[in-house]
Amino acid sequence: MHDLASRPDGAEWIVGRMATGEFVALPEVGKQALDLLGQGLSSAEVGERLREATGDDIDVPDFVAALLALGFVAELDGREVPQPAPPKPTFCWIRPRHVRWVLSPVLPVLLGLLIAAALLSRPPVPLSYHTLLWSPHGSAVIALGAGAGWTLLLLHECAHLVAARATGVAGRMRLGTRLQFLVMQTDISGIELAPRRHRLTAYLAGIATNLTVSALAALAAGATHGTPRRVLAALTLLALLPLPFQLMVFMRTDLYFVLQDVTRCRDLYGDGLAYARYAARRLFRRTTGRDPSRELPAHERRSVRAYSVVIVVGTTLCLAFLATVTLPADITLFARATARLGPGHTTAELLDATTVVVTLGGIHLLWARTWWRGRRAGRGKSRR
Repeated sequence: MHDLASRPDGAEWIVGRMATGEFVALPEVGKQALDLLGQGLSSAEVGERLREATGDDIDVPDFVAALLALGFVAELDGREVPQPAPPKPTFCWIRPRHVRWVLSPVLPVLLGLLIAAALLSRPPVPLSYHTLLWSPHGSAVIALGAGAGWTLLLLHECAHLVAARATGVAGRMRLGTRLQFLVMQTDISGIELAPRRHRLTAYLAGIATNLTVSALAALAAGATHGTPRRVLAALTLLALLPLPFQLMVFMRTDLYFVLQDVTRCRDLYGDGLAYARYAARRLFRRTTGRDPSRELPAHERRSVRAYSVVIVVGTTLCLAFLATVTLPADITLFARATARLGPGHTTAELLDATTVVVTLGGIHLLWARTWWRGRRAGRGKSRR
């Protein structure tokens, strides 16, 4: 077996390989079988040991096949199992010992005091769109917004990565999609093995970073005047703008993982989606199948059914906004720009149209490519 990590979780065990980020939940008998196989026993010997211990016949060869599919087996019958190299962690030079301090229980207290000081600072930063329009020059406003936006996004994801790395989880940052949104996301698979406080720290690290930047900018704005104050006030608001997005838990945002952990659900999104599909088929009398939520423990069943409503309502509203606002606006903007690319237009008009076509087309192509790569990667990935 490869080097595997595990921890008890109620009546089950969470077991996985930190190098690949592949984790599964096993019953007690599965953990026993895994330990016996790790000792070098054959499938037949493991089956006999389990029969003596439990009185049941366990299909160990099928269990071994599942372990092979998960990439947990290094050698089989003395032969090395060919496997792709584990993905390289992002910022692999950051070691757990370098960032262990982020798990200190003192840190949230200090951040709370900082945020409280910003809220009480005088003069306060007005939470108005006028604050964002800090300069009469639109290009300067857009430049600050774009620069601060991408910098804050990177800091947000780095916070997740650093908090996870402190627990020993590798972590990998990459582009992803959430419905019509192109997002940056951090894979911290393996955090399931950490204590709950550390898990919640990793989930909430991004939000805490945005709040910290906003608080520091607000305090600095209160100590300055003129253009620096206006810039810092705008930065205060820019750091807060991404936070309402985190409330959209139907898209597996940071707060979704907090919700999943607090409700003690194994796969809140996957189970909620499966139940929503079952309920839709039942509504239109197109199914005689069994309710998938019936297989879940009672506490998970209630959470999954409630969350399925959130998925349906949230997804419907998001796609409706896409169909009625975003797409018509993008199509109109793109059509106007392409119409100005022909002859008979000034150099300024041609430059403006080219910028719109390249920028808008590039964003949509990047979204499509990212969505397709995520879809292909998800086809063969085992469910955790």
